[in-house]
Amino acid sequence: MTTTTRNWKFFLERDDVWDVRLFGGGHAHLTLTETDDPLEAGLEIMASPPGKKLQTLSLLSGGEQALTAISLLFAVFMTNPAPICVLDEVDAPLDDHNVERFCDLVSQIAAETSTRFLLITHHRHTMARVDRLFGVTMPERGISQLVSVDLATAEKIRQTA
Repeated sequence: MTTTTRNWKFFLERDDVWDVRLFGGGHAHLTLTETDDPLEAGLEIMASPPGKKLQTLSLLSGGEQALTAISLLFAVFMTNPAPICVLDEVDAPLDDHNVERFCDLVSQIAAETSTRFLLITHHRHTMARVDRLFGVTMPERGISQLVSVDLATAEKIRQTA
């Protein structure tokens, strides 16, 4: 049995690996479709957020789909955490309440695994929760400039002013 097959079987046979902290409960699992070979099979994602019946990913709302996808991503990530994780606009379809849950989970995973997260976002709540902000400005037409702000240092400066 290959490592890939073993990893897929791990996710297919266990439903407790999904990180349901984003939903505040619920249940989710993966199902192979069409064949038993995980490298050639289709994959159906089933989820039931709290208070809802178990259904396929396509029947969930946009925010629920995003939370389910993020939960799957983190479940896979937690099997072998990397030192760096880059997430690009994963919080975009989420409302403010779910962005807070997402940020809480990222903070918890960072503390548990020592993973450094690089979050690309435009969401104000996500930006307010990070240690350092990087931005790109254009002081003159055609000239881009990278700006970096350490939020802890900025807060200290603000308090002393």
